[in-house]
Amino acid sequence: MRDRILNTLHELRRHAVSKGVQADFYYHEEQSALMRFANSAISLNTNEHLIRLDITAYDGHKRTNAGLITDLSKLDEMKQALDQAAGMLAHAQPLSYVPTIPEFKGDFVQEQGFDPALGGMSNEDKLAFFNQAAAGLESDEQRLSGIFSSGTNVIAQASTRSEHTQYFQTSDAQVSAVLAHAKLKWEVQAEQSAHCRADLDADALHRELAFLLERYQHDAPLQLPLGRYDLVFGPAAIAELIMFSSFIGFDGGTMKRGYSFLSEEKVGQKVFSDKFTLVDDPTRLETFPFRRDFTGRERQPFPLVEAGVFRGFTWVQDEADEFGAKPTGHTVTHNSLYLHGGDQAVGSLEELVKLPRSKDVLYFPFLHYTNIVNPSKGLLTGSSRFGTLLLRPDGSIGVPYNVRLTQSLPDIFGTRLAWLARDVTAYNISQSYGSRDPNAILVPRFLQVDDLEISHSNSSY
Repeated sequence: MRDRILNTLHELRRHAVSKGVQADFYYHEEQSALMRFANSAISLNTNEHLIRLDITAYDGHKRTNAGLITDLSKLDEMKQALDQAAGMLAHAQPLSYVPTIPEFKGDFVQEQGFDPALGGMSNEDKLAFFNQAAAGLESDEQRLSGIFSSGTNVIAQASTRSEHTQYFQTSDAQVSAVLAHAKLKWEVQAEQSAHCRADLDADALHRELAFLLERYQHDAPLQLPLGRYDLVFGPAAIAELIMFSSFIGFDGGTMKRGYSFLSEEKVGQKVFSDKFTLVDDPTRLETFPFRRDFTGRERQPFPLVEAGVFRGFTWVQDEADEFGAKPTGHTVTHNSLYLHGGDQAVGSLEELVKLPRSKDVLYFPFLHYTNIVNPSKGLLTGSSRFGTLLLRPDGSIGVPYNVRLTQSLPDIFGTRLAWLARDVTAYNISQSYGSRDPNAILVPRFLQVDDLEISHSNSSY
């Protein structure tokens, strides 16, 4: 299949050269499957096979694009799309800069992140996995819901600038298991990300669900008083914060447009706690990485923040062209963000609960409905929704109703950062919309931030 894909791109390249057209070709193929659960039953079981082709034509300051959903047998249709993109150049509005056309210096194939056992996992095996994760936890009132999303992803590229091609293939899975109480309206949730079949661990999901279920069944619900708390974030919340940091912090184009809480003057300065080290690390397969970017640049670990010191912005090729910056190898659909762990030996929720503490600590596993309040200050707001626990010094546990946190990223990751767990885990942030693009952030299992303000507190679930 790989040879057929690349041969098709070579044919399109030859057609473009014969027409005197400068162009690049971006091929995306996905085999996607989704099993959805609701009310302790399968509510949806679907799969799809899609091939997308994006063709970009260039002429100096001008650039046009044609895209289609197609099939490898439809070469003539693909050539027509190329002709269409080339024909639109005469009518295109010139850009203020000359966009760079990808020029690959050699053929590149990356298949290390592909596991056929995961990409081709059967429906029977997925159902057995979910049944094992929820074994003994369901009842007439506590019903199981969630998703098991899995698939195979192929990206291939060619350009008229050289005869070389690039090819990437990955497999991925995203699992979310939820137990919801039909009458009391609370939920508990556990999740996993996988780049190979061996990553999947139904017993680990079961342990986390069972522990949270025990808390929500037997510990007292409460409305938290407004005020300041020491918060421990779980991996989902940490990944959410890191994702927003990449949006409004480390992206060069965003900074130039005035939507970043960092500036060029901050490069080389300490902006976060010395406990905070964040790297874009394409060597970590858990993040579904690209070892070359889509212009052919080799991607190596790129430090964003080292021991609190901001090391530099990321630049995709097009924004580097626009603003006269140097591209940094980040012309990809997603980065491979890795927040390094710390020195706290706590690898599970049970271990977190058993840690000694001198004051109340609020466990915040998820950030829901997160949004940007002020990008230039890094100010975010988000709700806890479910799974939150109040851990008291005497060992007792409370189950708070939903609370809202509105805080700046420099505050969260600055001097208030108390500790990070030694163990790290991949949290899947893949989106369900558009073409398949598996994406996960590698984060510590927990981190604690002291003295953060809870701005709103619900009086019920």
